[in-house]
Amino acid sequence: MKIQLKKYQLELKHTFSISRESHDFQDTLVACLSLNGKTGYGEATSNPYYNISTASMAEEIGTIENRIAEMEFTTPEAFHDFLIGQGLTNFSICALDQAAHDLYGKIQNKPLHRVWGYNTEKYPITNYTIGIATIEKMVEKMQEKPWPLYKIKLGTNHDVAIIKTLREHTDATFRVDANCAWTPEETIENSYQLKELGVEFIEQPLKADNWEGMKKVLAKSALPVIADESCIVESDVEKCRGHFHGINIKLTKCGGLTPARRMIEKARSLGLKVMVGCMTESTVGISAIAQLLPQLDYVDMDGAMLLKKDIATGVIIEDHGKVIFPKQPGSGVALIA
Repeated sequence: MKIQLKKYQLELKHTFSISRESHDFQDTLVACLSLNGKTGYGEATSNPYYNISTASMAEEIGTIENRIAEMEFTTPEAFHDFLIGQGLTNFSICALDQAAHDLYGKIQNKPLHRVWGYNTEKYPITNYTIGIATIEKMVEKMQEKPWPLYKIKLGTNHDVAIIKTLREHTDATFRVDANCAWTPEETIENSYQLKELGVEFIEQPLKADNWEGMKKVLAKSALPVIADESCIVESDVEKCRGHFHGINIKLTKCGGLTPARRMIEKARSLGLKVMVGCMTESTVGISAIAQLLPQLDYVDMDGAMLLKKDIATGVIIEDHGKVIFPKQPGSGVALIA
């Protein structure tokens, strides 16, 4: 296989802020794997929280470029097994794994969801994310993008007041994501008020390693709680039972579609709800996530919707959340930049 790496800086429509950081641009790396005239595309974004940059990913992938070129490509799963033994970070593995799946689907001449036997007639709609800002700006963002389901980023000293004000401007369903900013007591107290304000669930209220605190929250919260930073890799799924009602899988964090599909199956077996989230990817990464939709309870795949300009074609998300799956095979992705 021939490999090519492309670095992009994605400009956002608005400054995106969560409890620990803000940014106007998102750096991303697209891996291109080519074989017999067909090319698969995969993506992983940089992330300062995990000390990942496009440069660091490109450097480590570059060290195994010759090995990738010499290997025989059979299945994405076999390729993923190979990557695990190469000492790469999961972010780099994700970009390559997505590309391998896209390539495999193109070789099979089928969309990935059909390769896997998934029925796309029924699927959850994505939320649209409203990052932390002044309340006026958050209201303006909602009015700019009328949507039936919003994820509201929280982690301020007036979180409930934010939701109260936003509720005055829409009857949409809310989800809230505190990104590890709350205490157990704060979470429990907030949950009762948030439930009355039409919030569906709370995502990652406590620090990732506060398992004892999450036990208390699980027992007393008025709302379901979903793990994000506490559920990174496959071995974390089991830990989340008894601490969360569900998990949010990020392809970049777990290492791509191959482990994500196993995590979905494991979560289901444990009675946990399943969500897949994005990391402000372009349509390359969003189209990979979309292939999993029929297996999910919730999804956060609005990354490309937050960009001023996309770099690829693929899955299209229409108003009110309807997904148009490409007729092209694999993830249906083609680069335009």
